[in-house]
Amino acid sequence: MRNNRGVYVAVAPGKRGDGNLRPLGEDAAPYAVDDLPGEMRELEASSKPRWVWADTRAVYPALLDAGVRLARCHDLTLTEALLLGHEGRYGEPRSARAAHARLHGLPVPEDHEDVPRDQAQEALFDPFEPFGAFGALGGSGKDARSGPPEIDLVAEVHADQMRRIAATADPHRFRLLVAAESAGALVAAEMAREGMPWRRDIHDALLTEMLGPRPPQGLRPARLQALADQVSAAFGQQVNPDSPQQLLKAFRSHGVSVPSTRSQVLKQVDHPAVAPLLAYKELARLHSFHGWAWADQWVRDDRFHPEYVVGGVVSGRWATSGGGALQIPKVMRRVVVADEGWTLVVADAAQLEPRVLAAMAGDYGLARAAGQIDLYAALAQAFGGARDNAKIALLSAMYGGASGDAPKLLAIMRQRFPQAYAFVEDAARAGEEGRLVRSWLGRSCPPPSERWRELVSGPEGARAARDRGRFTRNFVVQGTAAEWALTLLAVLRGLLPDPARLVFFQHDEVMVHCPRDQAEQVIALVGRAADQATRLLFGDTPVRFPMEAVAVTCYADAK
Repeated sequence: MRNNRGVYVAVAPGKRGDGNLRPLGEDAAPYAVDDLPGEMRELEASSKPRWVWADTRAVYPALLDAGVRLARCHDLTLTEALLLGHEGRYGEPRSARAAHARLHGLPVPEDHEDVPRDQAQEALFDPFEPFGAFGALGGSGKDARSGPPEIDLVAEVHADQMRRIAATADPHRFRLLVAAESAGALVAAEMAREGMPWRRDIHDALLTEMLGPRPPQGLRPARLQALADQVSAAFGQQVNPDSPQQLLKAFRSHGVSVPSTRSQVLKQVDHPAVAPLLAYKELARLHSFHGWAWADQWVRDDRFHPEYVVGGVVSGRWATSGGGALQIPKVMRRVVVADEGWTLVVADAAQLEPRVLAAMAGDYGLARAAGQIDLYAALAQAFGGARDNAKIALLSAMYGGASGDAPKLLAIMRQRFPQAYAFVEDAARAGEEGRLVRSWLGRSCPPPSERWRELVSGPEGARAARDRGRFTRNFVVQGTAAEWALTLLAVLRGLLPDPARLVFFQHDEVMVHCPRDQAEQVIALVGRAADQATRLLFGDTPVRFPMEAVAVTCYADAK
């Protein structure tokens, strides 16, 4: 089970049994730097194994740089996080070393920051690099920080995870969750390396149009400075618009008391400083988060290279640890332009969460309406003929809304679609009682905090219980929607023809950069991937999950 190669693979079903580990290469001879990617590429082409390692983020980027793209992996770190959540231990250290320590009753090390990318790339093929940085891709010697040979550690942790997965309430679903999460890690690394098309010349022109020419470091752009001067003039004194303390003090000196300087608060204030201040805040945010300095850091060779965090949100949605790829302002979509002769295929799922609820709850009436392209229009008759009423009812059921017409419309929903209504109500009740709820595939919500338990036993108990109920009500739906989208992403990745590449993913939206003559094929493959993802999660269901896909030259033209 161990050799100097230091790489394990789980052979695909029909080869040596899914989940069984074996080493790559049977000889024990030391290997040269170029041997590992070459042998991995050969095995990948012949048998499509499932590669097992500690953390995709530390291993896969350097493999991509070596020209190796892999179809499947088992990420021990991501899997450990899912299993800990399922066991009610959300937030405990999730690294492979932490999992191994728990397995043997040893002190559990805290999770550490990611290894810097340049260090990972430099040492990936060093046969004596400690496991802590590079998972199963390393030597067979012991880590200098003590512990077992890294290959033994990977094998033990993987075997333990397979046992724990088998012990879950629905191992088949949980295995799909682990596979999708691990595939997502491969996609995240590939998208970060590939980069989203991002024209620096258009970006600079847009910033210059909105802010003025790029200023020297430390100075405001001309447009921002002009707005700052207008704010000070309105107050009759020098005020820094970036300082909430100075702004609150300036408003008080004019007899205006405001609790904060948030935009939604300022919009209710009648004062001549408000208009330029609101304009300043909007442009200052653009300058700070997507300005010239941001582009210097994140855009290289007309490609935006963000750092995605798979499962970075408790519901399973992705986050970013840099670059802000999930918060691209609409105005900046003008900068995302396909290469000459290429196109962007942009697709998003229509009304994803209500459709997920229909499929999960097995509510025949709601599922039948979800078989239509416009679910809300199909439900309109049940809610007095108004499409907006159907939308309010469903969103209120999923998010716990109780204002305006929501109570009346929810009463109709309870009568017309009892199974769907009961599904989210049961999830809310579980949350209010401090219990865990799970997504369709088995991702668990975090347990209630000690602070919450104190609150529910005090005078604010009812409110605290309702707040957690609203969270768990939505968790089961949003978490499952995230699983569907991640499964779609994994399936689509495997279907795309070369040289088409996924370059962006956000919640229920994907973007593929491909040659123009592949556009129709890619659009069809997006629909095929959506159908496969639906069958994988929900089997034979009347619910449709339509993906609205268009081929555009510029991202701004897709909306």
